[in-house]
Amino acid sequence: MGQKTQPIGFRLGINRTWDSRWFGGKLYADLLHQDIKLRKFLFEKLKAAAVSKIVIERPAGRAKISIYAGRPGLVIGKKGQDIETLKNTLSKQIGAEISLNSLSSYLISAI
Repeated sequence: MGQKTQPIGFRLGINRTWDSRWFGGKLYADLLHQDIKLRKFLFEKLKAAAVSKIVIERPAGRAKISIYAGRPGLVIGKKGQDIETLKNTLSKQIGAEISLNSLSSYLISAI
């Protein structure tokens, strides 16, 4: 019997990075709980878009969220209308300015 390792922690620094890129200081716990709620909300709402990964960055009181989806057209919607409503609901949840990127699995960005 071998030793069991956590797959993400085992690959960090080699071929994978963290899914959240920010420094919280004294607000670390609050920001961590916000990230967990955001990820849960986005995975539930965008289930049909085949979301594989959500990366959250927080530079200077803002939030930059990158959504990696197999079907980014479902995230963006017709004429970008769905992504704007999603941006507004997320900014109300967080209470900060948000920029959203919807990326396909081939890393083609669309806003």
